[in-house]
Amino acid sequence: MSTSTPEGPSAAPPVPAAAPSAPLDEPRSLRLEDWLIVLIMAALALITFVNVVVRYFTDASFAWTEEISVFLMIVLAMVGGSAAVARQLHIRIEFFADGGSERRRQVLAQFGALMVALLFALITVLSIRVVWDDYRFEETSPGIGVPQWWYSVWLPVLCALTTARALQLFARLRHASAEQGARP
Repeated sequence: MSTSTPEGPSAAPPVPAAAPSAPLDEPRSLRLEDWLIVLIMAALALITFVNVVVRYFTDASFAWTEEISVFLMIVLAMVGGSAAVARQLHIRIEFFADGGSERRRQVLAQFGALMVALLFALITVLSIRVVWDDYRFEETSPGIGVPQWWYSVWLPVLCALTTARALQLFARLRHASAEQGARP
């Protein structure tokens, strides 16, 4: 048996230092995306489970489950993208984003946040037209025949959310850059 003395071979390993904090504090408002992701995943799991049980016991399935599941997966991707932008975890080329001086990295991060905001603002504006066309021409969904705009109306809403998150990220990056520049 091994001993438990501090000098013995089974001495407890040193406690690691606290994990380094993120370069920017995460906004509390990100809980919105986190909860939406949880709720969407729960809805997807429930819909799929109910469809499997019904199919197992009755040899039939609900026709609406596929259409609703695809819609929820798209919403999940958009909400997850918004959360990734807000946490500065969006896709970027690490060779450029992490290379060079600290000032260069800050400028590129701010530029990236502005470009994401511009892209999603453009998608927001253009998708409003898509929603209007779906509404005006009374298009219906192929699976269950509900108005198509019920699904497409969420694209401009979620793109606007991503735009707002990118602008928040830009403001946080700019504030952090100004604070760092003010330090001696």
